[in-house]
Amino acid sequence: MQLDGRNKFIIAFIVLGALSRLIPHPLNFTPVAAMALFGGTYLLNKRMAFLVPVSVMFLSDTVLELVNGSGFHPEMIWVYGSMLLITGLGFFLRGREQRQTIMVASLSGSLLFFFITNFGTWTTGLYGYTAQGLGQCYIAAIPFFKGTVMGDLFYNLVFFGGFALVNRFAPQLVKKKV
Repeated sequence: MQLDGRNKFIIAFIVLGALSRLIPHPLNFTPVAAMALFGGTYLLNKRMAFLVPVSVMFLSDTVLELVNGSGFHPEMIWVYGSMLLITGLGFFLRGREQRQTIMVASLSGSLLFFFITNFGTWTTGLYGYTAQGLGQCYIAAIPFFKGTVMGDLFYNLVFFGGFALVNRFAPQLVKKKV
């Protein structure tokens, strides 16, 4: 599959987002869900829309693992699963990329990520395999949720806003091939 300038530009945005995971940042203030939402919205080939954010995430996880041992963890499957669902959410945004819809999709992605990844944490047995344990797991995760929401909103602003600016001032870079 040959990449046109539009896809190269979108992939470059996603790669830059993933690289930002490698610099110090507030707790959970990362581009993870934003990469998936942005890819799902603008990478028109659905296979590529799923593959690119997850692959780039895996590469950044590999670097994090090599640098400080924090890249790979037992709940990774839940993180990647939530990314795939958020990519699917991006499909619903196609053709509807306005501030309000992007913000709603961003917040929906944050909620998906929160509920799925913390369910994954609960499955490790740390809180016990009861409804009460699941509730405790979600309550314990609330402080992390603020960083998730703020990171998702920030990175979606950067990705979608940046794409809109390029589309307006240099449309030849992101024009769809027909």
